Amino acid sequence: MYDFAVVGVGPAGARFARRAAELGYDVVAFEQGRIGEPLACSGHVSTDVWSFAGAGAREDLLQNEVYGARFHVGGPHVVDHDGGRDSYQFYKREVVSNVIDRVGLDRHLAELAREAGADVRDGHTVTAVDEREGSVELTVKGPDGTDTFEAKMVAGCDGPRSRVREALSLPEPDELLHGVLAFSAEDDPGDFVDVHLTAPKFFAWRIPRADAGVEYGLAAPPGVHVNRHFEELIDGYDIEVSHRCSGLIPIGPPDRVTSRRGFLVGDAAAQTKPFTGGGILYGMTCADHAADRIDPNRPASLAAYEHAWRNDLEREIELGHWLRRAYSLPEPVQRLGLAATAGEIGVHMDRPTSVASLEHLKAMLSGSR
Repeated sequence: MYDFAVVGVGPAGARFARRAAELGYDVVAFEQGRIGEPLACSGHVSTDVWSFAGAGAREDLLQNEVYGARFHVGGPHVVDHDGGRDSYQFYKREVVSNVIDRVGLDRHLAELAREAGADVRDGHTVTAVDEREGSVELTVKGPDGTDTFEAKMVAGCDGPRSRVREALSLPEPDELLHGVLAFSAEDDPGDFVDVHLTAPKFFAWRIPRADAGVEYGLAAPPGVHVNRHFEELIDGYDIEVSHRCSGLIPIGPPDRVTSRRGFLVGDAAAQTKPFTGGGILYGMTCADHAADRIDPNRPASLAAYEHAWRNDLEREIELGHWLRRAYSLPEPVQRLGLAATAGEIGVHMDRPTSVASLEHLKAMLSGSR
């Protein structure tokens, strides 16, 4: 009998497994394939990632430093890297975010969980989850066949199409966007990302990764011809890409992410930023809330997790929804809004409520606009 069985060893699952193991709990964690593969998520994150990965990880995982973003109302044909009427720059004087080795991050976090004492098993697919009165039974298919595992609680960290969420009859996210990524061999040490407000109800992006190449991506709601829009993006930049991958981006957490003996963390719970789709930092933040508050011997403690993560992130997610609505405003309105707000900022990329911070107010009054 394990204390916790963790399904999915992405950033959220690895972080929870590590923290729970450090607290003395007996933890087993399952990943259906090789940890970090297939890649289905951007490697553009805030510098807060190092507080989770540890300062020693930076040397191995960092690919580039970013100081800001150029927003474009049109496609790649409007890009003016010197700043033109179709380029609205938002920046800080210090590093805003980092571009990292995304596969390497997953493997590093999984190794930290192992070092903490968690039993992390890749190549193990959870095929069934049976929630009982006093425990949870998992059916798992591994390299040596199918076996069953019993735990006091199960943590569903298994992404947008969560098998655990379905098995526990928990509600689904509000929506699932379809995202596409690809990479070019360009050597680009640029310190700005490019954002194109061309994809319906979302955006496309270009992220320089120094000598690791350039990441191109696009996301949009179901029903949109995402691949066609992505081809237009690539054609507009007139480059060749490889290593294409795609995935789902959950937006909008459901009203409940816990059951009698189970809980969801990360993409499975749609703990993501509605205005970018990013969920690495939110997922690991919620993993910490879960580890700090959930006692596998006290199912009632699940309520404390629900309260804690929502209290921390609910306002950020709500404001993120409002920011996303701006992507679909008429083009003249977008131009007016971007022109009025472009310049030096003091906003934290994971915390949209920081728009009301003293740091952002100082940046707005600095005259660098």
